[in-house]
Amino acid sequence: MTTELAASVTPQMLANDPYETLRQLRSSEPVAWIPSLNGWLVTRRDLAVEAMRDATAFTVEDERFTTQQVLGPSMLSLDGPEHERHRKPFAASFRPKTVREGFEEFLFGEANRLVDEVRTDRRAELRTSVAGPLAVNTITRFLQLEGVEPSNVLSWYGDISEAIVGLAEGLAIGDACRSAVAEVGARVEETLQIGASEFLQGLRSDGSLRADELAPATIVVMFGAIETVEGMIANAAWHLLSNPDVLNRVQEQPGLVSAAIEESLRLEPAAAVVDRYATRDLNFGGAHIRKGDLVTLSLLAANRDPDVFDQPDEFNIDRQNLGQHVTFVQGPHGCIGLHLARLETEAAISAILGLGPDLGIDADVSTKPQGLIFRKPQSVVASW
Repeated sequence: MTTELAASVTPQMLANDPYETLRQLRSSEPVAWIPSLNGWLVTRRDLAVEAMRDATAFTVEDERFTTQQVLGPSMLSLDGPEHERHRKPFAASFRPKTVREGFEEFLFGEANRLVDEVRTDRRAELRTSVAGPLAVNTITRFLQLEGVEPSNVLSWYGDISEAIVGLAEGLAIGDACRSAVAEVGARVEETLQIGASEFLQGLRSDGSLRADELAPATIVVMFGAIETVEGMIANAAWHLLSNPDVLNRVQEQPGLVSAAIEESLRLEPAAAVVDRYATRDLNFGGAHIRKGDLVTLSLLAANRDPDVFDQPDEFNIDRQNLGQHVTFVQGPHGCIGLHLARLETEAAISAILGLGPDLGIDADVSTKPQGLIFRKPQSVVASW
């Protein structure tokens, strides 16, 4: 079942410098049993898309699913009619027009404000000074939880995120996570009582969710909005600053910002993998998968599939098929907040590009994107 190559793969390899390993797996065994993950790893784009779209064969409904363990059932951990029931109330809030009308002015103003705070320093670490604060401030405004400041949201997110990642590493859920979930629940209830949040009122008035499901739904939005958006912004900044020729082009032609963001999303998805579980025995991509097996889809590998993307490891904003990346997932579990996430990233990158024509990266202290599940640079130090 296990080849020598697959047996040599470790979580550390996939977290730190996975590209050559993923390339070899994609070429020789695109569905490989990885003992260190106790599951299958899918690295070819067509196979990953097939698995994403077929919830009858590859499901998220499993007691091992980490988000399920922390939050209980949510649209992240359900399939079929129950998934649709949980997802439906979110639709109105995340439509493209609704996002633009409700957040465009705020986002560009907030991004410029954050960048202005470091402008005179002539040097800044962009993940912690721009990417993270913009993500947290945006979701705080979006949720409108009564009496909640960005610092509260960041604290809850940190405790819940740590627990979810810890579960993937075999750790138990800690008291800090349980307290954070309970606190969010209390703030949701208080906010609903006074009618302070348009988003929460919309969830409740839709009627699809029960009262006890509103807090987990809120946390799902909070978690996705912070983790993935911070990663998207930090990754895009890192890619642009690390490619001076592209950076200069985008500074001179602001209309290229969207293409640069899409190419960054392709090269380095903020969420590198998504997990599924086989609902039955099946032959898939040359592998015999058994019912109940973990099947991990590598978005990172799928986005660098040379059968789809020419010179896949290059940062090329002129690709004609940028939209074929699978960073936001396809099928029933496609990211519902992708329009807001893109707009946040556009606002942040546009503001950063305005720091000056001599904008560059301090490569000695900046770090490349890393992470087994969530990928981003821990440090993106720019100077201008």
